[in-house]
Amino acid sequence: MDGDAASSATQVDRRDVLLALESSCDETAVAVVDRDRNVLANVVASQDELHRRWGGVVPEVASRAHVERVLPCLDDALKQSGKSLDDVAAVGVVTQPGLVGSLLVGLTAAKTIAWLLDVPLVAVNHIEAHLFACRWAADRDPFPAVGLVVSGGHTNLYDCRTTLDFELLGTTTDDAAGEAFDKAAAVLGLPYPGGPSLQKAALQGNPKAVRFPRTFLNNERLEFSFSGMKTSLLYAAQGQPGSQTPVPPLTPERVADLAASFQEAVVDVLVGKCEQALKATGRMALCVGGGVAANARLRERLEEMTARRKVALWISPREFCTDNAAMAAIAWDLLEAGRVSPLDVDVLPGLVRKR
Repeated sequence: MDGDAASSATQVDRRDVLLALESSCDETAVAVVDRDRNVLANVVASQDELHRRWGGVVPEVASRAHVERVLPCLDDALKQSGKSLDDVAAVGVVTQPGLVGSLLVGLTAAKTIAWLLDVPLVAVNHIEAHLFACRWAADRDPFPAVGLVVSGGHTNLYDCRTTLDFELLGTTTDDAAGEAFDKAAAVLGLPYPGGPSLQKAALQGNPKAVRFPRTFLNNERLEFSFSGMKTSLLYAAQGQPGSQTPVPPLTPERVADLAASFQEAVVDVLVGKCEQALKATGRMALCVGGGVAANARLRERLEEMTARRKVALWISPREFCTDNAAMAAIAWDLLEAGRVSPLDVDVLPGLVRKR
């Protein structure tokens, strides 16, 4: 082998890691993952401080922040992993679903890197990536299984035959569970982000203090609805329009009781629908991912249900529950299956709905 050929072979051999990017909402994230799916670096830049004043994500603010943060995150990920761009075998990037401006920032960066390095570009589905993250809890491929993705933007149930073969069983007809937690926290005057604040307040409350509705809980449809729960909480906290009945003040004790009761109602529905899906599919494993999967009460109740049914439970590790780029390592599986994307691939921001 001559010198040029040897040099070329060495360069190809060095390309042993995946560079993954995630920017679907308000987290700018870059990860480096090797072929064995070991996470060498997982850098996440949160935007919580930017959106706190509005109590929710402002799309224009989010996309501008991604522009400012994507390259520093890339530099940090490479430094932490001990790798360089010369080691990158492929670039994975989340292209759906999410906020269009945010998605475009990550995709533009990924396209540029893939083009410069002349390596494959792999488009990743954000929701499927959340379930892929369960492999780090199972320490192996956890499928086939029922999959629940529960986050601020999604509450979806899947029949997961393989890593790359998901069938949507049902989704929310209105709000996602995470969005319901955020809005409930706002009603109760709890700080942003709402989900963690509501969980913290609930620790001091009585989950049986107020009986909130459990929409669809006893319905065979594998669907969710949380808008009725939010309305009930609003009336419990502030009173029903036109009612002459005085409403108790929102003391810290009452806030804790309302938070605990609301959390319990949401968890009841999530756990109940997972059990329904397990019965309907006959699967013997349940995978759970997404930001709300970090909720301690949800984890506790899922553990109780799956132990009773003698079903395996794989919940994404907490560091991979909220949006991150490591979960985009599903791109390795896509690459091995030949599912490579062209450089003119576009984003698909719309939410997933059952067909």
